[in-house]
Order: sequence, then structure tokens, then C-alpha cells
Amino acid sequence: MQWENTRQFALKQDEADELKTYRQRFFIPQHNGIDCVYLTGNSLGLQPKTVREKLQQELDDWAEFGVEGHFEGQNPWFHYHKFSTESVARIVGAKPVEVVVMNNLTVNLHLMMVSFYRPSGSRYKIVMEAGAFPSDQYAMESQVKFHGYEYDDAVIEIKPRPGENALRNEDILQVIRDNGDSIALVMFSGVQYYTGQAFNIKEITITAHEVGANAGFDLAHAAGNLELSLHDWDVDFAVWCSYKYLNSGPGGVSGAFVHERHSNNPDLPRFAGWWGHKESDRFLMKRGFIPESGAAGWQLSNAPVLTMAAHRASLDIFDEVNMAQLNRKSVRLNAYLEYVVLESVRSNPKLSFTIITPEDRGCQLSVLTGENGKSLFDHLTENGIIADWREPNVIRMAPVPLYNSFEDIHRFGEVLKSF
Repeated sequence: MQWENTRQFALKQDEADELKTYRQRFFIPQHNGIDCVYLTGNSLGLQPKTVREKLQQELDDWAEFGVEGHFEGQNPWFHYHKFSTESVARIVGAKPVEVVVMNNLTVNLHLMMVSFYRPSGSRYKIVMEAGAFPSDQYAMESQVKFHGYEYDDAVIEIKPRPGENALRNEDILQVIRDNGDSIALVMFSGVQYYTGQAFNIKEITITAHEVGANAGFDLAHAAGNLELSLHDWDVDFAVWCSYKYLNSGPGGVSGAFVHERHSNNPDLPRFAGWWGHKESDRFLMKRGFIPESGAAGWQLSNAPVLTMAAHRASLDIFDEVNMAQLNRKSVRLNAYLEYVVLESVRSNPKLSFTIITPEDRGCQLSVLTGENGKSLFDHLTENGIIADWREPNVIRMAPVPLYNSFEDIHRFGEVLKSF
């Protein structure tokens, strides 16, 4: 593709876009009466316009039926978590029995760690990327301490090579092989939140299994962003949030994947709760936990219906498009964004950027700014560009294929050049 940094070119690309109508399905924040250029879907996705309708349905049923809404009404709450199962399974490349929507992300991560971080003897270490999102770091720290280990001994953090910003896949695999006899769990992001690097989940999983370790992934920045095949890749478990690329609202409900070879193993240790108990016996109120089949057996409590209603509004859209379509547009949008950034740097000597996102990426592009980075970020904000600032000097941008356009990218470039 021969890119051009002109509005005419951007509009031509938008006209040919097979997903162009989906932008109209979201509320776009306004700046001086026009749409903002919203590039922070990697932090909080935009609101689908049907969210209010979905929420209102559950509020109406609550008002009409009270507690009977669990079994009456349009969407009986007793089964509410099931209404999202097939949609979520398609998004992450899983069988429906392998996924469940429940809780929030870090809660689900801890629940999975109970089952899949089982240190014993000399095999007690966790391998993860250095600089992982703080929740993952805190979860690993508290888990190893809970089992009586010290973080610096029990957690192997893999850092980029000197002078590099991203990890090399071969380095990740080599660290796993070099420490294989001591590793209990390999725990990685699907997409690194800071750099936007997409990790090779399949190869990391294969290598973890070769050394006898479990492989788990935090897909907060990958679910709804990348094409995933968790079942086929033989991943042991994964967790994700729904409020980034899945557009399900601030603090939205999370999801979890447990491979079917584990998900129907009632002897696998787990923390149990009422809603994870065998559904047919749940209201017998008997002592003795019998897990429901599949990932649903990791549930603790009944569904948070109102947040899950917002989630369903977004999933309805994902049911209409597939991840292959989204990925095709994502690749082109991201490439155009990189082109526009570099063109802007060439035309404005005040700009200084180093792109730290490698070619293996999803929607995100992260740039290391110069000494005037914060002033530049403020300039963007003042001109209707909503991006993301990360200390000490990184701007993250995420052109999301469901609602971002090529014209958005061109407008962003014009504001950059005006700094």
C-alpha cells in the first residue's frame, strides 16, 4: 500500500472499509461540537448505543418481578452468564464449555492461580515479562509469598535486550528452556500494555509444556484485539477484562478460559463458591462442593447482571463481525498511524519520537517522546485527540477497527504537525 497523508486519501480508504458502518453504533466523545479522535480503546472502549436499552430491560424486569426475575422476564438472571458464552468463545478461540464470564480480571487471575500455580519441591518458579501491568505483578508477588517464597527468587522476569524496547520471542523461549526444571507456571500477557507488543502465545505455551509447566495468559489487551485460538494453542488458562477492546463499560465484567482437559477435572484444586456448584443440585443447599461442568465450575457468585447487560450490548456487535475482519482493518489502521506519525516528525522539527511497538502488535502504537512529550500530549488533548500518557514519556494510541477511521488518523497527524 502506498500511503498518502492527505484527507482525500483517508476518506477514500474509509469509503472502501467493509466495517465503516460500525462507527455509527458507538457514542463518540465530542470536542467543540465535533467527534473527538478517540485513540484510547486500549484503556476504555467506547459505549455501544444499545447499552442503555440492555440495562433498561433488566431494570424493568427487576421492577416488575423482583426476585422472580431470576426465573421470569426476558433474560432470566439464573442463566445470565450463559447468554455470553458462545460469543466470548468465538472471540478467544475456545469451545463454549471452556469459557465463563464472571468477576473482574484480577479476581479471576487469582482464582486461576489457585488451580494452576501448584509449586512443589524444586518446581516453584513463575516466568513473566518484566514491566507487566501492575495488577499482574502484584498477583504474582502475593501468590508466591502465599506459598512461602520470596519474589526475587520465585519470579523470573524477562527483560528486553540492552538498547531494545521489546522482547524477542527466541529469548522468551530460551529462558523457559534454561529454567525448565524449576518452572511451575509461565504467566504472560497476550499484548504488553506499555509497548503494545503481541506475544506468541502458541509458541510460549508449547515451550512451557515441554518443560512441564502450565501456561497462562492475561488477555486484557488481546481479547477483542487479536485473533486468538486458545483451545487449539493448548493454553491451560487465560483471563481478560471486557472494558477495553470489548467495549463493556468502566470496571466491566471479566472472562476466564480453562482448557477442556482441565475444565472437567473435579479433582483440580480451586476456590469454590455457590454458583460454581453443579447447577442441577445448586438449590439443594447441601454441603460438599460438586463443580459444574467446564469453566463455569470456577464461578463463585451469581452474575452481576447490570454490568453483564452492558457486556452483551458489545458482544452483539462482535457476533456480526469476526476477528479476522477486525484484524485486517486493525493492521491497515495501525500501519497508517505509524506512517502519519513518521511523516509528522519529518515535517515538524519540534517532534521527536521513537516507536517502541514492534511489528508483532495489535491495535496499539506506543511512542517514546522527547523532553517536550507532556506538552505535546496536552496539545493533542486540547485539540480533541484523546490518547494516553504513560510515565515517564510514552504516548499510547490505539486505532480500534470497530469505530476508528482513516480520517481519524489523518486528523491526528494534522494536530501533530501543528505543535
